[in-house]
Amino acid sequence: MKTQLYINGEFTAPLKGGYFAAINPADESEFAQVASAESADVERAVKAARAAFDQGIWSEKTGAERALILRKVATGIRDNLQHLANLEMVDNGKPLPEAEWDINDAAVCFDYYANLAEKSDQQPVATVDVEDDRFDSRIWMEPVGVVAAITPWNFPMLMAVWKVAPALAAGCCVVLKPSELCSITCVELARIIHAAGVPAGVFNLLTGFGPDAGAPLSEHPLIDKIAFTGSVATGKSVMQAAATGIRSVSLELGGKSPFIIFGDCDLDKAVEWILFGIFWNKGEVCSATSRILVEDSIYPELLERLKTAAEQIVIGPGDKDGVKLGPLVSKSQYDKVLGFVERAKTSGARLVSGGAAASGFDKGYYIQPTIYADVPLDAEIWCEEIFGPVVCVVPFRDEQDALQKANASPFGLAGAVMSDDLDRCDRIAQKLRAGIVWINCSQPTFVQVPWGGFKSSGIGRELGEAGYNAYLETKQVTRFDHQQDWGWYASGESQNEQ
Repeated sequence: MKTQLYINGEFTAPLKGGYFAAINPADESEFAQVASAESADVERAVKAARAAFDQGIWSEKTGAERALILRKVATGIRDNLQHLANLEMVDNGKPLPEAEWDINDAAVCFDYYANLAEKSDQQPVATVDVEDDRFDSRIWMEPVGVVAAITPWNFPMLMAVWKVAPALAAGCCVVLKPSELCSITCVELARIIHAAGVPAGVFNLLTGFGPDAGAPLSEHPLIDKIAFTGSVATGKSVMQAAATGIRSVSLELGGKSPFIIFGDCDLDKAVEWILFGIFWNKGEVCSATSRILVEDSIYPELLERLKTAAEQIVIGPGDKDGVKLGPLVSKSQYDKVLGFVERAKTSGARLVSGGAAASGFDKGYYIQPTIYADVPLDAEIWCEEIFGPVVCVVPFRDEQDALQKANASPFGLAGAVMSDDLDRCDRIAQKLRAGIVWINCSQPTFVQVPWGGFKSSGIGRELGEAGYNAYLETKQVTRFDHQQDWGWYASGESQNEQ
């Protein structure tokens, strides 16, 4: 397989003819050659999007007209669900059932934003009463313009859709740059969007590396908004690029999410949600609940049950029945996670389970599900985002102690609490400094509700109506009743001075 870029309604080779290998993390084999965009390709894509937006070929359609096409995209995704899920599994390493779940969610996302686009036609222009009845003031919502969407590798197609679907629904034009580690399903998304009848230039795809394609895209003066999901370090660079041009920016960055477990909960259910919260998608989840705080009365027993359950998790390639933990996405991520594990040996933390590469594999980036207990609160594994199947567990005394430990982090993407006392859960949820809080669960995500974090975890929100509004600008339109007298020039004095 050899992919192409998608620019101005056409699949095209990169101008300099560069390609790079797509590697299957399950067996380290090359399965595709991916087109590598550079600055000249960025220029083509951005100018195509700019022209499409300025000509109004998409933004001037009614919401219902855009919705019709977006629903065709959703149908195209569903019609190709198994093919897309297999590609996602091969490209990313996640188990096939998880990939199928992600692809279905992508279709749901397009349907949801199609509904919001359609609804926008029925929403009246907001009229605001002002203190001078000779004036009529209204508020219009308009598409922000040309959007640069830069997306990560952990949920390759779904994270792209979280940006592309609301941006298109709002009437924007998009240039999508997915991660070089996982680009294949975004290429397929471009095919589906093309087949659905999205006009040329409205959606463009640039595969390639950050320095070659992502940076010039972020810095391009014709971009109106940058929507980025990825690491804190890259997010800072994106924000600096946005600041240079005084452009809107949305950032969904890292996390180190706490999960507070109280002694009155069902321990088996607690173990199940802890496992899902950190080992789903191999721990390559920005919101993963990787810091577990357990009430001291149940601490030893929960650790023992957690160890037993983690050691029963089936590790292997994503197409093998029963596999719950696939390979990490790449050699670099595999080495990074093993580096954390190696340095943890001198951190003072107690290794409960795992802590090494998984045995029985000649090739592939497999790591055992790893549990640390009694972790010092200044240890690297407690403080830094690992982005792998590694979880840290510490005890706490009471609510105040749990909250202090949970909130002592530069991150604030998500958090969770488990207790049979729902009033206590609500108290904890209110005091957790996080944009997302789960009660008696971890990681459920729904397109209808907003997603985003506090502190270093980002700026802005995706999903829900907030995710749609992120691609709109607010315009004030004030009209003077020309039948009325103003008289400023004739009277020789300012109305404001009277």
